[in-house]
Amino acid sequence: MIELTNLTKKYQTDKGVLTAVDDVSLSIEKGEIFGIIGYSGAGKSTLIRLLNGLEKPTAGSVEIQDQKISAIRGKQLRQARQKVSMIFQHFNLLWSRTVKENIEFPLEIAGVPKSARSTRALELIELVGLAGRENAYPSQLSGGQKQRVGIARALANDPEVLLCDEATSALDPQTTDSILDLLVSINERLGLTIVLITHEMHVIRKICHRVAVMEAGKVVELGDVLTIFQSPREPITKRFVAQVTEAQGAEETVRRLREAYPAGELVRLGFIGEQTEEPVLTELIRNHPVDVNIIQGNISRTHGGAYGTLILQLKGPDSEIRSAISFLENRQVQTEVISGA
Repeated sequence: MIELTNLTKKYQTDKGVLTAVDDVSLSIEKGEIFGIIGYSGAGKSTLIRLLNGLEKPTAGSVEIQDQKISAIRGKQLRQARQKVSMIFQHFNLLWSRTVKENIEFPLEIAGVPKSARSTRALELIELVGLAGRENAYPSQLSGGQKQRVGIARALANDPEVLLCDEATSALDPQTTDSILDLLVSINERLGLTIVLITHEMHVIRKICHRVAVMEAGKVVELGDVLTIFQSPREPITKRFVAQVTEAQGAEETVRRLREAYPAGELVRLGFIGEQTEEPVLTELIRNHPVDVNIIQGNISRTHGGAYGTLILQLKGPDSEIRSAISFLENRQVQTEVISGA
């Protein structure tokens, strides 16, 4: 569906050449919700602008549905952009137009007759949950409602790809979740391919099938979301995963426990998928003569399943503690000793 091959974008600045995107190659499948995450300056916004031809690469290519977006210009590029639509962080609505008129605007530009524009706009208003608000102006809408208008407008020309540029970062957490649920619904109902950039791991966890982690213009880690949550390799990925898997103050709790309970071991466990529902701790306590103290736990839901973390204190004879840890490892539980006697 989408192929990026050795994609590079450089800018000439007063301080020299800035490489915003550095030799990125990846494939995005049709119907996939693909996330691109990175901190400010990672290159993710430049990458998404390369996808719809707003920027031209310095080297490499962008291909969508067998059409090289990076190589076309003029009318051909404008026609291609109708199939690669975009929603923005700050909505970019026309404040002098109603909800319905905002949604009709791209159809008006495309020369669609007025009656067909009206019919399509009303269909999309229903789809995004704004029935009854078609004659409201943007100033009369909440942030979440404005973003729903932006989504409906982006869908007006029946695109095959929807690009989301930090589409939820201006919204409160509850509204963010409702917009993410809407994107999942659109993906499932329309078979739309969604490429989403963000700096929030919660967004990736909730709706994405796969994720690319960017740092300094490069993709440093790539994989399905559940695997990334289970086994992040790069330091930056571990920091992102920790945003949603580690309870606030967990590290402080561990530090204090090391001081208060020097005996035994502190062990961090990782559970994935169906493991999160298995009675592993019950079996551990029944079969091994060690004291088990649950210090901290968390289960995160991803689009591909659940991933859980648990910190335990194991106390008892060293041989029994080692046996208990071996039992956990044999049950395919990711096990990490984080402190010792």
